Amino acid sequence: MQKRVNANGRLVHQGRWVNLTFVLGVGDDDHLITIAAGKITKIRQRHLPTDTGSFSIRASNESWARHWQAVPPRDYHDIFAMLPKGIVTIDGALLPLMQNLQYFKDIIAVMRGDKGDENGG
Repeated sequence: MQKRVNANGRLVHQGRWVNLTFVLGVGDDDHLITIAAGKITKIRQRHLPTDTGSFSIRASNESWARHWQAVPPRDYHDIFAMLPKGIVTIDGALLPLMQNLQYFKDIIAVMRGDKGDENGG
């Protein structure tokens, strides 16, 4: 994820005002993702409950695998489509997420296969 985001000039420019750490939960594993000026500077596994970010986005391994398909199935194409179905949970300070919503959607979707559409990364 870090290499793909940092190599994508459009994404880095889009997130140029983003400076924070957030939690991306994949199954039972939480990852702290630190962003500075739109670039991911660090990704590390969260080991202590006191390690937190501004907000967290969590889903099961299977749900992320579907989201990261080149062409995701219905309800898995967008984190906000996944939310009301209970596929993903979002917690914490939502203001920075909402202020930069498309950026966060795009950096998470950057893990999609290469045969998806332009919005998939």
